[in-house]
Amino acid sequence: MTAEETVYEGEALLSDRIADLVEYLVVNIVDDVDAVSLEVIDGADSSTIEITVAEDDVAKVIGRHGRTIKAIRTLARALAARLGTSVAVEVLG
Repeated sequence: MTAEETVYEGEALLSDRIADLVEYLVVNIVDDVDAVSLEVIDGADSSTIEITVAEDDVAKVIGRHGRTIKAIRTLARALAARLGTSVAVEVLG
């Protein structure tokens, strides 16, 4: 294993830790837990976490005036900053 592979695995593990936090938060908000899925897209400098939920739960995840998703993004970014990376969180219906 080269040093480059080790760094990549470390990056992947960091984004997985952030995704675990996001998944925990979303699962506790929605009604249809089985419809929740996350896709982590790792980039060179940052990661994107795409959340897919049931159509009826999209509004719950976004929240009134976007407050809930903003809070989820804030927590994800705070953890990412602590881990030395950056992350974006998107909601898909």
